[in-house]
Amino acid sequence: MTPSSAEEMPDAESAAAFAALLDRVTITTPDGRRLLGPVSLAIRKGEHWAVLGANGAGKTTLLRLLGAERHPSSGTAVVLGARLGACDLRQVRSCIGVVSHAVADRLPPSAAALGIVLTGGRGVLAPWWVSSDEADRVRGLQILAALGCAGLADRAFGACSQGERQRILLARSLFVEHPLLLLDEPCAGMDLPGREALVLALTALARSPNSPTTVHVSHNLEELPATTSHALLLRAGEVVAIGPIEEVLTERSMEHCFGLAMTLTREEGRWAARASPSW
Repeated sequence: MTPSSAEEMPDAESAAAFAALLDRVTITTPDGRRLLGPVSLAIRKGEHWAVLGANGAGKTTLLRLLGAERHPSSGTAVVLGARLGACDLRQVRSCIGVVSHAVADRLPPSAAALGIVLTGGRGVLAPWWVSSDEADRVRGLQILAALGCAGLADRAFGACSQGERQRILLARSLFVEHPLLLLDEPCAGMDLPGREALVLALTALARSPNSPTTVHVSHNLEELPATTSHALLLRAGEVVAIGPIEEVLTERSMEHCFGLAMTLTREEGRWAARASPSW
């Protein structure tokens, strides 16, 4: 079982096997309001994590920490071998891929999908800020094709559906082989075909050689690929359950997490939840 408490955290010699290590981390606002923690978490390289919880549970705050966008208020956070607060966060961020609406909203809607993918090579937000050669274009087209988006290369990003845009963002993140990939509710606002296309793309990515470590924030079990290996449940900033997904996703822990009695099912590795009748 992946370490989930300070007593189980690996020593410095074995820490290289982990993409992220959090030891009793808390995050508070300037006025002292606690947003997250204390959380102790160890994500081993190559694992695929889900972070689940209701609105306000602390999921996005945790993802910003793992994305080296902020420091912990207390405790120790090490991401890709760099201790946050004692390193250049820009260098850490350059090694992390992010798929989120926050990134999508900052990209030019008139830019072609292939141009959006190519911006991932330099971490910029517009194609005209980066020079690309033919090898870059070929690689970008190959990644789009692998995600089922070969026909979108010349389409304006803003003219694509929500599901198509999310797969283009995933292709953008994959243009550089980041060791850590953060997915911030990537299926939000999608219709069923769009969601399933993205889930299939994430499943294929997880099964590919040299797959990045992934952390997938979601409200819904149905959005999780069958390759999800571990889960963290949060409620009001505190850990409800953590560890291998089969041990964490129980009806009791989900009820504690969401405050709702529910029935869980799993078929071919995919999870589903529905509210249990109250009568």
